[in-house]
Amino acid sequence: MRPDQSIAPAGTSPLLQLRGIAKRFAGVSALDGVDFELRAGEVHAVCGENGAGKSTLMKVLAGIHAPDAGTIVFRGELVRFDGVQAAAARGVVMIHQELNLVPHLSVAENVYLGREPRRGWFIDRRRLHADTRRCLDRLGVAVRPEAPVAGLSIAQQQMVEIAKALSIDATVLIMDEPTSSLTGTETAQLFAVVRQLRAQGVGIVYISHRLDEMAAIVDRVTVLRDGRRVATEDFAATRVDRIVEQMVGRPLEAQFPPRSAVPSGETLLRVRGLRRRGVADAVDVELRRGEILGFAGLIGAGRTEFARAVFGADPVEAGEIELEGRRLRIRSPREAIAQGIAYLSEDRKGQGLAIDLPVAHNISMAHLAAVCSRLGFIRRADEEAAAQGYVESLAIRTPGVRQRARLLSGGNQQKVVIAKWLFRRSRVLFFDEPTRGIDVAAKFAIYQLLDQLAAQGIGVVLISSELPEILGMTDRIAVFHAGRITGVLETRHTTQEEVMQYASGRRNLH
Repeated sequence: MRPDQSIAPAGTSPLLQLRGIAKRFAGVSALDGVDFELRAGEVHAVCGENGAGKSTLMKVLAGIHAPDAGTIVFRGELVRFDGVQAAAARGVVMIHQELNLVPHLSVAENVYLGREPRRGWFIDRRRLHADTRRCLDRLGVAVRPEAPVAGLSIAQQQMVEIAKALSIDATVLIMDEPTSSLTGTETAQLFAVVRQLRAQGVGIVYISHRLDEMAAIVDRVTVLRDGRRVATEDFAATRVDRIVEQMVGRPLEAQFPPRSAVPSGETLLRVRGLRRRGVADAVDVELRRGEILGFAGLIGAGRTEFARAVFGADPVEAGEIELEGRRLRIRSPREAIAQGIAYLSEDRKGQGLAIDLPVAHNISMAHLAAVCSRLGFIRRADEEAAAQGYVESLAIRTPGVRQRARLLSGGNQQKVVIAKWLFRRSRVLFFDEPTRGIDVAAKFAIYQLLDQLAAQGIGVVLISSELPEILGMTDRIAVFHAGRITGVLETRHTTQEEVMQYASGRRNLH
């Protein structure tokens, strides 16, 4: 479809129209004349690489950003959203990927935060809970209004965010990566709620990098690239690989890059009899130099917990760790880092980055001694020069090393975390869900980087819940079930079905 082709079919009256939306930040164009529309009772997906303009366009719609040019038409009326409250007053609400809830408050207090029903000077608790209950019942969610949010699962917290939107009679609901932290069961529950809202006439904008799951709920898809609209099509009439090609501007011949790294027979890291507190079974793992070893398993199988134990982040009751034949005593992450072992958490923003600090600070923070003077002061020129080297070698897209990490895309944030551990000269890298929440092109770049690290003789452990990723990028796969390893498989000789047999406990090493 041509970018200038009409979006709406003849005779269709859209609920919402954005026309010619433009937005610039510090002279850089984020949106360039973008058109978008949403119908009542429609799920409309917005796809694009990180930096394509998806979030900026939705923030314009939600009143977070004012457009530099263009118009917004809502229910046939020209409107201007001067802030989030103005958008919400019209029923336009955005649910961000990072949920905006107050953990120590109750569900009801979060749903009606700042809008609590009152009797005189006091909050009317009975009405507050009754109104919240009606919103939750509308979603089919079995959560008590009085329950503290801190005790809820991520999926339940997401339902609270949706209940908050319903409490103000949202007619347009923007969902940003709603399934990125959900299990398959939780995703199915969310989709049931989305279908219910669609049936009630709510227009839903759905942003996700998980293109394969969209077929279950999406009606139409709009693709953005470099701040421009490339296409808008009926989802049922297109293909996922076509959407990917439109996103990246070129055919994707393969989902994974060809592997160049060849593992040596030398054991780099050996873990024997590692037993975590509260877990009966001990675990043995060997990682070879230049190898990408996959950790597969269902949610809660113990993959992350094992990696954290080796990294010294979680206590262990027994076991031995050897690196390059030397026995190590690791009691804390500081000691693991000093020995050349790094762990890249799946929560890169919460545990991998200081998101409000510049890129240069984030890269140097694990090895400050390399850029500090004898008096303990950071040599800024040396720090920035080192950071610039990694920005260039890892192709980190940033205006400069002084840019705050918060302002980078997810894929580039992940590269900054990798740069931090490379600057520390780590020899073993545990990657925990390294491609979660990043787009297909950024995933491909991360995959290439993993292969390059292995080719340098670094031992890489890839922990992933995506079996195609495990099968496409590893040399061997250690499959976890109930805290222990049930199988170690040669990747080129196994299948997704065999991995699942070990992951579910139906097959076992012993």
